[in-house]
This record gives sequence, structure tokens and C-alpha cells, in this order.
Amino acid sequence: MPLASAPSVISSRSSPLRRHSALARACAALSLGLQLQLASAQSLSLELPAQPLSAALSQFARQAGLQLTYASELVQGRQSQAISGRYELQQGLAQLLQGSGLQGRIAGGTLTLERIPAPAPAPAQDHTLPVVTVSAGDQYVNLLPAPYAGGQVAKGVRLGVLGNTSNMNAPFSTTSYTAQAVRDQQASTIAEAVNRDPSVRYTVLPGGNVDNLYIRGFPIWEGNSGEIAFDGIYGIAPNYRVRTEYVDRIEVIKGPGALLFGMSPNGSVGGVINIAPKRANEEVARLTLGHSSDSLWNTHADVGRRFGDEGQYGIRINASKYKGDTVVDQQRSNGNVLALALDYEVAQFRATLDILSQDERIDGVGRPIMPSGLSALPAAPSGKRNASQAWEWSDNRERAVLLRTEFDVTEQLTVFANVGQSRADVDRLYDSAPRLTSASGATSSTPTYAVFDVDRSTIDAGLRSRFALAGLQHSVTLQLASYREEFHRALQAGSTIQSNIYAPIANSPQSIARPSDIPRIHDNRNTSLALVDTVGLLNDRLQLSLGLRHQVIKSTNFNALTGATANVYDERVTTPALGVVWRQAPNWSLYANYIEGLSKGDIAPPSASNYGEVLRPYKSRQYEIGSKYDLGSFMATASLFSIEKPSGGLNQGVYQSNGEQRNLGMELYAYGEAAKGLRLLGGLTVLKPEITRAATAALVGNRPIGTSRLLANVGVEWDVPALQGLSLIADLAYTGAQYADQANQLRIPAWTRADLGLRYTTRIAERKTTLRATVQNLADRNAWAGVTSWGAVSPMVPRTFVVSASVDF
Repeated sequence: MPLASAPSVISSRSSPLRRHSALARACAALSLGLQLQLASAQSLSLELPAQPLSAALSQFARQAGLQLTYASELVQGRQSQAISGRYELQQGLAQLLQGSGLQGRIAGGTLTLERIPAPAPAPAQDHTLPVVTVSAGDQYVNLLPAPYAGGQVAKGVRLGVLGNTSNMNAPFSTTSYTAQAVRDQQASTIAEAVNRDPSVRYTVLPGGNVDNLYIRGFPIWEGNSGEIAFDGIYGIAPNYRVRTEYVDRIEVIKGPGALLFGMSPNGSVGGVINIAPKRANEEVARLTLGHSSDSLWNTHADVGRRFGDEGQYGIRINASKYKGDTVVDQQRSNGNVLALALDYEVAQFRATLDILSQDERIDGVGRPIMPSGLSALPAAPSGKRNASQAWEWSDNRERAVLLRTEFDVTEQLTVFANVGQSRADVDRLYDSAPRLTSASGATSSTPTYAVFDVDRSTIDAGLRSRFALAGLQHSVTLQLASYREEFHRALQAGSTIQSNIYAPIANSPQSIARPSDIPRIHDNRNTSLALVDTVGLLNDRLQLSLGLRHQVIKSTNFNALTGATANVYDERVTTPALGVVWRQAPNWSLYANYIEGLSKGDIAPPSASNYGEVLRPYKSRQYEIGSKYDLGSFMATASLFSIEKPSGGLNQGVYQSNGEQRNLGMELYAYGEAAKGLRLLGGLTVLKPEITRAATAALVGNRPIGTSRLLANVGVEWDVPALQGLSLIADLAYTGAQYADQANQLRIPAWTRADLGLRYTTRIAERKTTLRATVQNLADRNAWAGVTSWGAVSPMVPRTFVVSASVDF
């Protein structure tokens, strides 16, 4: 099918493509070399209650990974039979439809629903109802593609304006991690969850209050502009840290995404992370109690139900509380999460409403360390050591609401509109980055009372249409979107104190008054118009996606002392994208893409002779080719890419766009059920990161901060044959050497981390019960695990024990 046929509701060098044509052929050969025996007849373990037939069919199709096609009138007022057990597809479908007067046919990944024919043929009169495609991935209530074999990764991903797209039809490198994978990993934040991806690294220390990442060697989610998309939209997910309790999918789209999602709020280009919230697409009532080192307890309730005559209403509530001492010395954490997801679905209209509240207080909050005046980095301390003071703290409060709607005008035309708003309020008392001043580990910091208020709002509307023109099938999306962000900040500094990363020094508490006035710092507004068309040719073996997004970027910066306008940034730019997919075989696809990223251009600083001049937005460019091979229960992918990102700098007193970072890379990734009871997830990323242009000639050819030449992850799950329900889990991560400065003097050695765990599922008092235990950093290794783009380093998490028990009611 065409790529977008399953939309979500919601300096001169030769081309990198030519430079790597030989490697492209190698990718194809690699995919072919990974062939395993295809899975035989598919069967499903089904637990579906008697309910409105439309809801039951959606759940069945989602679990089976099928597209669902039927005339909506067929199911109105009908109830399904309750089914429980393991069934072949046709057998389970027949049981589900028993007594309904309907029958289903499964062919080519599509489930078609129709009336059971009468015994005698009717007269030659056409009473056929119009057929409406309501894919289990398309319905607003059941947007998410089904899990792939093994349950850790989904079969598809949302690609912004391109909508829900199967992995085989996506012209990009993507991975969608399921809620099941997150639960088994016992990851409390999405940053922890995606750290097992070989293209992603988590760059801040344990016990911190913000999350930062690198994707394909470029930073994401740094600063005060949150860069995690929520249900495909920026400005809704929590600004500084995203918990996993309310997340159903964590989708990683690698590479720039200006066309797909619009310009990222902070201008990141390495990739996009989108979270899909949990919805009432399953009947669930689950209570989880957990504990982690040293004495951090947490409880989590997850309840979802559908109701109404035809199951048209849905509600999903996730609530959690965590409190206690963390594994880091002199540190205590206290947090609350409440997420409410409502949805409504009738024949032509669908809507969802998400309301989110997330609070976190950390005493003795950990901070990354900024090397100062050093010619080399000293050895990393234990992650348990806390160079911060026990009386330093952080208090983050996040609120958000998002309303999404869509209406089917005709079978071929759908209109949609979405509106949302969020607010982050932060009070904190600490130094943002203590300075590491000696090889013996001495630090110097200035505790500061800081207040940050971030108000964000978003609105978008558009249409999606599917039609045939000149013998070709088109899927077109038109979207108008607007994002606004207001940032207020105030700082009140205290007195400088000394400590040490190896032997922390306790200093007397400081009484620093909260700033009384919180001035506005900036007001950012991004408005864009996107148009994309996906065309299917040669019976859809060739899929071509073409798109443009025109963006208006306006930013007003204010003088913190007077409130007067300091400068105004107002620029317009158009970013194109091209994606091509060739289905060499039903289970083998080749793809290529060209896509751009967008970052706001700098404003020349006071030290420049052109002070105040506004530089044009920086355009990053990605060229990528790849191959995907689906072996039925095991997926293997390979890709080659080049990303070029410009930057600004002073050159003979003039500030101009004269810098560039280029990352050439190769990714190999595989996941699924390699054999019965054995699930694998992992791969590697080989990078050649380089500063290709710079105002300082000596930097050209150096490695950019925070980039490694080799990243690798391997995850294994094995079901123990001797004890049904018991699975052993192992994860291994490797990160090659990095640098914490552009001069490449502060070298961070390579490191390896191993985690072990187990999961045991049984029934206690007739309730499904799942026990989990994980040991993070099994060897308790000390290492500098990551570095921010501005050069602050963080140690690896120390050995940490995490246990939990989940009961389904």
C-alpha cells in the first residue's frame, strides 16, 4: 500500500549517496544473509470479553497486525462473543463473529468483513454497502501498529504528517519500543528506555532532574525547550523529563524531521522521539509495587475501560507515586504522576483528550560536572558519590492538556484539528554545572536560586485525502501548524563552595531568597504549512513520498532587567523531503531518503562587528539509504547515512555561518524472536563524526563533542524451559571513546555496561502476577558515561537493584 495510506489521526562535495554506493550493495547482501525460516501459520492468545463488535474487531486486528476493512453500518448495534485461549487466525475470527450474521476474510494482511450470503442468490440488484477502510492502526482509539514477534518492538511507527507507517514501508530508519519492553526493562523514564538503542545515548548522570540525549551523534533535548513529541505534536510532553507510566510506545525516528514534525523547539537534527500515550484499547486494571536501591519505593495503577452501547467511549488512567532515598548518596526523590486519556469514537468522528500532571522533587540533586582549566579528564568517580550538597534541591511541576479531533467527510477525505497547551514551573537551588578544577577531583560551585516558567501552546489543522489520478494512487496530507513558547527566568546567586567528586565535602546550608520578579526572556513562535504526497507505482512495489514544509520562525528576546525588546528574529524557510521505498519482495524493502533539519540561526553577539545581525536559519541535510528484511519473526535492518549541520562563529571579528559538523554513519539493527523462547534486540552504529568547517582552522578534522565512533547494544530474553513463566534477561551496552571539548584534549575512555534481570509470570489467587528483578551496571563499573554538547560530563549509574510486582485485576 502507499506509504501514507494509513494516516494517523493525529561547502561543495560529491553526494554521500554516490560515496557509499558500494556499501549500499553490502547492506542488501547483509539482509539476504540473515535469512531464517519463516513462521508458519499465525496463532494468537486471545482474551476478549463480550463487548460491542466494533471494539472487539479493533482489538483482534491490532493483535493480529491486520488492516481492517468493513462498511461501518455492518457492526452497528452488534455484540461480539467472548473468546479466551489460543486460536489460529481464522478460527479466532469465526469465534468472535459467531451469531453476528457476518463473516471475515483474511488475505494479504487485510481483514475484510461482510454479511454471510443468503442461501439463494438475490435478484440482480446492487445493495452493497460502501466499504470504509478502518484499519486497526487508523482508528483514533487504536492508532498503534501491532507489536512485532517478541513483543519488544512494534510493526510500524508514526511518521508525523505521513501518519502510521509499517516498518517495511517507511523510507527512514525507525524503531518503536512497546510498553511491554519498557516494563520488562523497568525503565522509569523514556531516556532510560531508549538508551538500549545503538543510535542513542543518555548523557546525564543518575539523580539528575533533566534528561539529555544524543541521536546519530547530535544532541537532542538540551536547554529549556522540550523536544519530545507527544502523539506527534511538540509542546505537550513534559519539558525536562518524561516518565514512562503513561507511555504506550516510544518511537525513535532517526535523522532530521523538519518535514515530518516541523522544526524541533530547540533545533535538534539527530532524530525525533515521539511518545504515544496509553489509551483504552485494552481492558486493563493493573497495580504495580516497586522498589529500587537504596530505599526508593513506587506504586503505579493503570486502569482502562471502554463503555457505551457500542464501546464508543474510552478512559485510561495512570497514576503513580514514588518516594525515598535513591542509590546516590545524600539524595532523596519524591514524585507524582497522573495521566488521564479519554476518547470518543463513532462512525465518522473521533476525538481524544489527554490531561497530564507530573511533579518531581529531588533533594541532593545531581549535576553534570564542567571541566575547567584541565588538560585531561581525571578518572570517573563512583556514580554513588554526590558532589552536590544535601541541601541543594530541584522542584519541577509539569501540566499539559491536548485535544485531538478528526472527521471523515467522505470515504476519501478526512479533516482534523488539534489544540494543546502545557506549562512547566521549576524552582531549584543548585549550581547548574559545578566546575571540575583539578586532577584530584576538586570542584567549585555557586548555589543559585533559579526560577523557570515555560508556557507552550500548539494548534494544527488540515486534511488527508486518498484518490486515484492518472492511474496512480495518491495519499495527500495538508497541515497548517503553529507552536508558541514563552520562557521566564530569574536567578539569585549565593556564595561559592568547594567539594570533591571522590570525597564530597559537606558545606553549611545557604539561605538564598527566591527571586520576586520572574522576567520574560523570550517569546518564540513557529508557524508552518506542510504538503506531502505519497504515490504508489508498479502495483505499490515502488512508493514515492514528496513533501515541502514552509516555516515562519519568529523569536523576540527581552532584556531581563528592563523588559524591553532586545532583538527580534523573523525568518522564513522551506524544507523539502524525498523518500523512496522499493519492495524487492514482500518481506524485503530497499529505501532512500533526503530530508532536512532546521535550527534557528544565531544573532551576532556584542563582540562581533556585525552585532545584532540575524543569521538565516541553519539547514541540516541528511542523505540515507537502507535495507529492511522481515523473516516473519525476526527483522534485520541496515542503513548508511550522512548528516551535515552548519553552525556560526566569529571570523576576523564578523559573526557568520562558517562552521559545519558532518557525521557519516552505518547502522545495523535486528530484533524479534530468533527461535522459540529466545528474543533478541540490538545492533551497532559506526560513526565518522568530523568538524568539517570552523572559524578556528585548528579544529577542522577534530571530533565533535560527545560523539563516539562505535556504539553497540545487545539484549537477550530467554524463556527457561524448566519453569514455565520464567524468563532471563541480559543487556550489554558499549560506547566508544568520546571527547568533552572541541580541541579533543579531554578524552572520555570507552566503556561497557552489563545489566541482568528476570521476569516471572504466574497466577496468584487467580490473578495474573508478574515479578521482575533487574541489576543495572552489574559489575559496578566507574566510567564517564556521557557528555553534553557544552562539555559537562556525568558518571555512569552505579550498581542498582530494581524489583517490582504487578497484579492484573
